[in-house]
Amino acid sequence: MRYRSKRQYIWSENIAYAVGLIASDGCLQSDGRHLDLTSADIEQLENFIKAIGRPLKITKKFNSSGQPASRVQFGDVAFYDFLLNAGITPRKSSTLQPTIIPDRYYADFLRGLFDGDGTCYGYNDPRWPTSFLFYTGFTSASKKFLEYICEKNYQLILLKGSSIRKSSRAYSLMYGKSDSYLLYKFLYYNSSVLCLNRKKQKLEGFMQKDLMVESKLPARVVKSVNT
Repeated sequence: MRYRSKRQYIWSENIAYAVGLIASDGCLQSDGRHLDLTSADIEQLENFIKAIGRPLKITKKFNSSGQPASRVQFGDVAFYDFLLNAGITPRKSSTLQPTIIPDRYYADFLRGLFDGDGTCYGYNDPRWPTSFLFYTGFTSASKKFLEYICEKNYQLILLKGSSIRKSSRAYSLMYGKSDSYLLYKFLYYNSSVLCLNRKKQKLEGFMQKDLMVESKLPARVVKSVNT
């Protein structure tokens, strides 16, 4: 018996969010017991602690780039095995495979993934000075994992305009403006979900700026944009 106590984990909104955070920024130690989540955002670690319902301690450390960061590190065989069953394994950075997430909780898992390794950015299109573009995306060293995320996003959110790009160290799954609106609505399906407020507010700011830009366009330009 691997468990000293009868702690159990079952799928829920919060547990799915915690699994997303672990899949992005977490680490399963090879001893089969200990887990680590490191982040520069204290709020992200506080959200993780709330999500799994354990009074974990946040400590200080330096990340792989030598920058100050914080982390939670703890032993929990039950949660470790739960992650294994979901498809999260030790040394997951480049070996992360399609996960087993119930569709009912996929939005919460994806939000955890976005808060960990997600990105969003926007800019004025130099070709059209009165237009504004913004993108959202997910990063992973595993292309196969991002292909799985891309397929699930198409099935459950109808996101169609994706592209997977390779950088020197990882792959990025990116979505344009129209898909980003759908993604936002899916991730933040109510105002009480656990999330990293910094990223939510950044995406909201891009959407507000886009709506302001479109509202100022001449009527004939707005018509051409929406066709």
